[in-house]
Amino acid sequence: MIYQKFGILLSTPPSHPSVETVLQLSSEALAQGIDLYLYFIDEGVKNLGDPRYGELVGRGMKLFVCAYGCQQHGVSTDQLDTRISLCGLVVLSNIVNGCDRFLAFT
Repeated sequence: MIYQKFGILLSTPPSHPSVETVLQLSSEALAQGIDLYLYFIDEGVKNLGDPRYGELVGRGMKLFVCAYGCQQHGVSTDQLDTRISLCGLVVLSNIVNGCDRFLAFT
C-alpha cells in the first residue's frame, strides 16, 4: 500500500543521527509523490538553518516549525522562507490526525 500523506516529527538537534534519517525518508517520500509534512519541535527547530530542508520544501514538502521552540532555543525566524509555517501544537495534532502514517524522531 502506498500512503498518500506522511507526517514526520523531528525533535533532535542537527548533530543527532536522526536528522540524516529524516532527510533520506523525506527525499524518498517526495520522489514517490507522497504528500509530506514535517514538524520541527524542541531541539529540532535548530535544523531550520539546514539548506537541505529548504531544498525539500522546494520539492513540495510542507515544513512546520514550533514557534515556541524557536523562542526557547534562540532560533531566529527573521527572513524565514514564506513556504515554512511557524505554528503551535494544534497544527501538529492536525498533521498526526490527517496523515496515513506518522513517525516521530525524538
